[in-house]
Amino acid sequence: MKLQLLATSLVVFGAAAYAADVDVSKLPPAASQAGVTFDKDIKPIFEKSCFKCHGPEKKKGDLRVDSLEATLKGGENGPNVVKGNSAKSTLVHSVARLTEDEAMPPEGKGEPLTKEQIGLVRAWIDQGAK
Repeated sequence: MKLQLLATSLVVFGAAAYAADVDVSKLPPAASQAGVTFDKDIKPIFEKSCFKCHGPEKKKGDLRVDSLEATLKGGENGPNVVKGNSAKSTLVHSVARLTEDEAMPPEGKGEPLTKEQIGLVRAWIDQGAK
């Protein structure tokens, strides 16, 4: 139990340290749309831009984004969604391409999300990632 707690703490601390190095002022604002849900609003965005590498067929970095449960679970670096706080969610940092090393999709691997799409992802997370 103590080992599991330590591992969880390291993952959370690592994600927090990464988040601290990101300039969140460069994030597009969250969409003002109320009632954003994964199945209705977010999954279609991910299906178009992310499933090729993070879907049911392939899961790079042990990350899948084809279901709510898988998206919230995160990947090899642990959870990447901080419910209620999109600015601290590494998923948002990645799709907003705030850091070159973590930019999703990587250069040449697909069309980046638009500012409107990132805003919708932010709204979904800020509203509790339902």
